[in-house]
Amino acid sequence: MIAPDVPSITTGLRGLAYWQVEVTGPNADLHSGIFGGAVANPINVLAKMIAQTMDDDGRILIPGFYDDVLEVSDKERTLMDKAPFDLEEYKKSLGIEKEIGEKSYTTNERTGIRPTFDVCGIWGGYTGDGAKTVLPSKAYAKISTRLVPNQKHDKIADLFVKYFESIAPDTVKVKTEYLHGGPSYVCPIDIPAYRAAEKAYSDVYGKKPIPVRSGGSIPIIATFEEILGIKSVLMGFGLGSDAIHSPNENFPLEQFFNGIKTIPLFYGYFAKEMEK
Repeated sequence: MIAPDVPSITTGLRGLAYWQVEVTGPNADLHSGIFGGAVANPINVLAKMIAQTMDDDGRILIPGFYDDVLEVSDKERTLMDKAPFDLEEYKKSLGIEKEIGEKSYTTNERTGIRPTFDVCGIWGGYTGDGAKTVLPSKAYAKISTRLVPNQKHDKIADLFVKYFESIAPDTVKVKTEYLHGGPSYVCPIDIPAYRAAEKAYSDVYGKKPIPVRSGGSIPIIATFEEILGIKSVLMGFGLGSDAIHSPNENFPLEQFFNGIKTIPLFYGYFAKEMEK
């Protein structure tokens, strides 16, 4: 949930596609003084290739990448915008001076309803203490995209491989390995189960829950829909301050008890919705 006094229902989860890239130049590490300027440096080449995958406005340049993106309705964007959010506090908490992202979208929308492209790791050459003048033989990167509903991770995987290999200069060899991926998910806000959850939260918290698109991924939710043919309503009660997956992970008792109150109400309202 957004906050203890701001109930919310997660209506979307982003999908994921993840690769490892290997760029090879010479057949061994070389002396950068003797060979630099004549032989392509794989790290330099890899950095330029990565830079060609997104423009300055935060738009991903892979051909066909946005073809299947499911746009969020103005109605849902308006509801999502009711979530309290302090941009200055957000930047301060992260120690950054300025946020970035795709034009025409808010920070919350960029992390929830829009796809992203990120380099998760990059390495090559000499990385030990002190200086060593190496022109490396190889450079590597781990790259991921977060995908929004209707984008297929296996399709995006192929599009990335084709594009990345197409922009590689003939001075290097490029090998791209698809490591894993998962589908995205979206829950409409006008189905009986969502309406029932909305009423249940309203009874317990005294206000309507805000629909939220999570930036994270839970691929099995989409599998539930594929196999069972029904939507899942994600009714969470945890908070951002719970330190999920950290050594001091916690869960406030008040949220625990509110969950106990809310879930039975949901089942009651859902039964009535299905009778209509």
